[in-house]
Amino acid sequence: MKNVLWTILQFLLFLLLFAAGSFVPVMHLQQVLSTTAEGTRIFYWDGIVLMTLLFLVILGIEAARKRLRTAAPWTALALALAAIAGLAMKFGFLTRTP
Repeated sequence: MKNVLWTILQFLLFLLLFAAGSFVPVMHLQQVLSTTAEGTRIFYWDGIVLMTLLFLVILGIEAARKRLRTAAPWTALALALAAIAGLAMKFGFLTRTP
């Protein structure tokens, strides 16, 4: 039960970072997806980079506490679910009109 609770909290933290990096792109890592007469579709990678950095920090903490074998799968699940949910909510996608 404790693992499920920590996974939900990590999921929310990852999703919050994904949203923050998408709405306030600090590093401005962007990729142009397509250009049409209606506008340019851009994807900002900042949220995914922030999520990945936090994931690595959490894995480092779990490794230092020697809990990597039991906690890492739950952390990876939280990261994957947050990435799927964030992309489904269109975090990071932007359309610039001319």
